[in-house]
Amino acid sequence: MSKRKRKAIQFDALEQLNLHAAGIDVHAEEIFVAVPQGRDAESVRSFPTFTIDLHQLADWLESCRIETVAMESTGVYWIPLYEILEHRGFDVCLVNARHLKNVPGRKSDVLDCQWIQQLHTYGLLRASFRPPEEICAIRALVRHRQMLVRYRAAHIQHMQKALQLMNVQLANVLSDISGVTGMKIIRAIVAGERDPQVLASFRHGQCARSEADIAKSLQGNYRREHLFALQQAVQLYDMYGRQILACDAELETLYRDSAPPHKPDRIANRPPKPSRSKRRKNQASFDLSLSLYQLTGVDLTQVDGIDALTAQTIVSEIGLDMSKWPTVKHFTSWLGLSPQNEVSAGKVKRRGTPRTQNRANTALRVAAQTLARSDSACGAFYRRMRAKHGSPKAIVATAHKLARIIYHILKYREDYVDPGAAYYEAQHRERTIRNLLRKAAKLGFRLEPAGLPVS
Repeated sequence: MSKRKRKAIQFDALEQLNLHAAGIDVHAEEIFVAVPQGRDAESVRSFPTFTIDLHQLADWLESCRIETVAMESTGVYWIPLYEILEHRGFDVCLVNARHLKNVPGRKSDVLDCQWIQQLHTYGLLRASFRPPEEICAIRALVRHRQMLVRYRAAHIQHMQKALQLMNVQLANVLSDISGVTGMKIIRAIVAGERDPQVLASFRHGQCARSEADIAKSLQGNYRREHLFALQQAVQLYDMYGRQILACDAELETLYRDSAPPHKPDRIANRPPKPSRSKRRKNQASFDLSLSLYQLTGVDLTQVDGIDALTAQTIVSEIGLDMSKWPTVKHFTSWLGLSPQNEVSAGKVKRRGTPRTQNRANTALRVAAQTLARSDSACGAFYRRMRAKHGSPKAIVATAHKLARIIYHILKYREDYVDPGAAYYEAQHRERTIRNLLRKAAKLGFRLEPAGLPVS
């Protein structure tokens, strides 16, 4: 049995592509820089990490006639140097540290920067994606806001722990103690109210449990030390809430001051509809959908499963220029939503999507999970994948489909129109019938619809 022939890949001979390249090894207190031999009396120099020293580093690179610089992304230490070098006109290549493995047994800062410089000279380094400056500013605030939300959520747990220590079983009758009813009751407890009937009267009209059930759960052992812990947890919860509002105000200013992108020939002209639903917790305090529409020119919230916060996370991570990825396959691979099969000796040694910390990947996976009961084409796709492969693979497959949709919307500036679950099911049925007809014809049979006589 002959094996399937595989097309050979042509590798170009190693040649120096970047003759004016430098390599930088970044650390917390010292930076090592290597330039080509003969550009200076010292081809490798070290600089402290103070701002004045970073400008001296840039001056030295200019005196050595350096045009492009490669550095590895070490923590956050590279960011100030990256911004200074980029502002001075250097072509900065930020490289994943995993791609810079040196020869084992030879490890030093001088050798590291020389190795980076040598690899960059031969064009063997691939630059990591970094969005434009205005998107980076939005991304920094979006990530900061997500951190504030996580910190505030921790204090909700502290409130619940203090209530549990006092045997106040509020969490058993309320689905969320940080909701309207829960926070009114907790603030009244902190203010000194202990009467269960009075506390239960703060029940919101849409609360599922009755006042009697809530009053029964509020009969506890109100000890002083636990009340103090509850009071501090409420104060910290409120403090983080104010910080989130301030972050939203700064984000709104950034969106308003950001220059609109270059308008292509085809641009979506349907702005998002004002939301009439009740504002959910952790949502932005301003019209985020409209701000994103003014920035991108499209409404990503038209895609099922993508709300304003999810769209903001995705845009802040991938930017607006889809030309950075030649095809949609490159885009989904960068997101970590495409399988990476490792083949050796004709056998697949490892398969599946790689582990990644890409925040856009996480946002798309969370969006995919929300489509379990959606009456949309993506929802029908998720349910079919879940029935066939299970939930984990269905989430990845649906996140991959959402990524392809978003790539198409941002690249061609077109509105998204959901065909619906019924259309998807009909299309899937037609595809299945065509496959069965083709297989039957290949085996010498013919398929007939049920109820008709077979000739």
